[in-house]
Amino acid sequence: MLIFIKNITVSTKDIDARNHVNNVRYVQWVQDIAEDNWIKNTTTTLRETYYWVMLSHHIQYKAEAVLGDKLQLKTFVTKAEGFRSTRIVEIYNQNTNKLLSLSETIWCLMSHKTNKPTRISQEIIDLFQ
Repeated sequence: MLIFIKNITVSTKDIDARNHVNNVRYVQWVQDIAEDNWIKNTTTTLRETYYWVMLSHHIQYKAEAVLGDKLQLKTFVTKAEGFRSTRIVEIYNQNTNKLLSLSETIWCLMSHKTNKPTRISQEIIDLFQ
């Protein structure tokens, strides 16, 4: 399993009325790191041929983050078969190493040409596992 890591700092745009990171931001970060991992591991040709859509998403909020916190996002694929892929995203506070959120998302590989689900090739599986 290949782990992709991204570090971010909580900014004012991430904060809600309770002065902590809004839950919607965690979902956006899950989307962002999955996209970043796809872009980093694939060729332009693969990206012009395929794209991913989110089928289901489950997130557990374990602890809060506040303005200025430095966060580490880790993601990895646990399963890829047929046209579905399961991706985990863990978000940690870098200073305390405390797990802030844990998510599991099911993605579907789509063809740009047909806009329909397409089988995940061994080539793509090998890029992420």
